[in-house]
Amino acid sequence: MKILLTGSTGYIGRRLLPVLVQNGHEVVCLVRDHRRFDIEDFDQEFLNKVKVIEADLLDSFTLNRLPRDIDAAYYLVHSMSSATGDFSDLERKAAENFVSYIDETKCQQIIYLGGICNDNDLSKHLTSRKQVEETLRTSKAALSVLRAAIIIGSGGASFEVIRDLVEKLPVMIAPKWVETRCQPIAIRNVIQYLDGVLLKKEAFNRVFDIGGPDILTYKQMLLAFANVRNLKRRIITVPVFTPRLSSYWLYFVTSTSFRLARNLVDSMHNEVTCLHEGIDDIVPIKKLSYREALELAFQRIEQNEVVSSWIDAIQGPIQKDFMDFIQVPKYGCFTDKRYFEFERNTEEVLDNIWGIGGERGWYYASWLWGLRGLMDRIVGGVGLRRGRRSPSDLKAGEALDFWRVLLADRKNKRLLLFAEMKLPGEAWLEFKIKENPFRKVLMQKATFRPLGIWGRLYWYLVYPMHIFIFPGMAKRLINYRDTPLTVITTNPA
Repeated sequence: MKILLTGSTGYIGRRLLPVLVQNGHEVVCLVRDHRRFDIEDFDQEFLNKVKVIEADLLDSFTLNRLPRDIDAAYYLVHSMSSATGDFSDLERKAAENFVSYIDETKCQQIIYLGGICNDNDLSKHLTSRKQVEETLRTSKAALSVLRAAIIIGSGGASFEVIRDLVEKLPVMIAPKWVETRCQPIAIRNVIQYLDGVLLKKEAFNRVFDIGGPDILTYKQMLLAFANVRNLKRRIITVPVFTPRLSSYWLYFVTSTSFRLARNLVDSMHNEVTCLHEGIDDIVPIKKLSYREALELAFQRIEQNEVVSSWIDAIQGPIQKDFMDFIQVPKYGCFTDKRYFEFERNTEEVLDNIWGIGGERGWYYASWLWGLRGLMDRIVGGVGLRRGRRSPSDLKAGEALDFWRVLLADRKNKRLLLFAEMKLPGEAWLEFKIKENPFRKVLMQKATFRPLGIWGRLYWYLVYPMHIFIFPGMAKRLINYRDTPLTVITTNPA
């Protein structure tokens, strides 16, 4: 069968794609930028069953590129962390364009992953999810809706937010929403359900709430997480936290953006437990408990098998066209280019370059990098707390602290990063190794394209720190072995 997969580079889509291919389906992946689809992850036999098409659900004209002979389609997109515009309007428009396209195909079924929305007074986020559901229902194709609450898995937003709170705070002064009940579900079970309802007629035009076997308050989830990590934590609930204060609390303590924190907080007053049953009659699976889901997530982290991460969602000002910044400008820019000759094995130096950021840090003057991250958080930026998906692997398009990976070309020994911190301009950081039979050289280059007079003033203010930081960082990149470095982020993933 031919399946259309939207959101194929997202947290859920990246995990569902291999399952669909393994089951013998031909999969068409709709992506906004084909450069974010990392073909290096897959062998040629796998890629023979996958077709990547660049299109944008917000631009109906681009959907003409998609095939008309699909049998089913997965709708796995959302705009909750969008930095511009009203995400509910964006979600509605995307769904409308999608329906218009689907109605011109032979598609039999749309499978939509939404959020549990059984309360009357829904948050803006859950209202938007339900609105998308209603829009998709107008399609000629049958609609199968899977509504989930919190999804627990390595790299997932909910998992990482809970992790930040528990591992950073021995005592939590928490808002009253921590007493709201929730029915978390393991990412493994979500994928099993998504795959299991595919072209099952008994799932056509039905709504299913999907959840694990445990119904817990957020407070119980936090304490259970602490128990799994062998940590003693105390949570004190107070009524004085307004939604805005709660959002700032999440924003400064966890790795989430303020916009996403606000949407999460708004949704946490809604009880999200399963009412629409029947999924287990169609897809009988073993449902993992909350504790089992946590333990499985940490197994993946320890084995360096985190397939996808929520932090890779675009949150900064560059938005969906960030890969266009892969061409570093030559004119109208300030540059700091340095060369360092070395004798060490090239692969070992590349290992260090590919291990930069996250728990390992930036090798030199860690306190200054931490200070820069704190300053970025204060003015509404992403800061250093996003960390990285894997401690040793980098892929184009994913987040790396307050940078975005534009190019991770190990074969040609080049790593290119683009800044997502708040800046009066645009910044790139590049590492490249050049070698011949006689010498090996590490090239380290910082490029800044200023925006107006403030951009120029910014460069001159930070340049003295470059003189101090960059040579030290390059030397440590070359010489670093197993000496522990100061951890500048509390995210141990």
